[in-house]
Amino acid sequence: MEKVTKYLGIDWGEKRIGLATADSEVSLALPLRTVSTLAAVLSAVKEEEIDVIVLGAPKKMNGAAADNPLWQDFLVQLRERGGRPVELADERLTSQAADSLEGSEAEKAQRDEIAATLILQDYLDEH
Repeated sequence: MEKVTKYLGIDWGEKRIGLATADSEVSLALPLRTVSTLAAVLSAVKEEEIDVIVLGAPKKMNGAAADNPLWQDFLVQLRERGGRPVELADERLTSQAADSLEGSEAEKAQRDEIAATLILQDYLDEH
């Protein structure tokens, strides 16, 4: 029997970080929660027994990498402290889909989780 791989999808933002989970058995991404710090992300990695982290990578619509030093720092810290492989996934269209939702701050937090879910599902579908 093949080991089930657990994934954590991340939609990074300066104020909020959306998280989603999935496993290789079902391959269906589900929203987890919204956090605001790397420490909270690392806690989720431990709690959820994550094997692979999938981080949404900001790109311009032409496909070029978006230059965001804060995101770059988050990526470096996640790779150094996460203890798990970090895969990058194009987040361009997932962010737009999640941004089409309007509403309160609580709904914005949910929107970040939805974006993380879309990022992770796209990754799972491609792999």
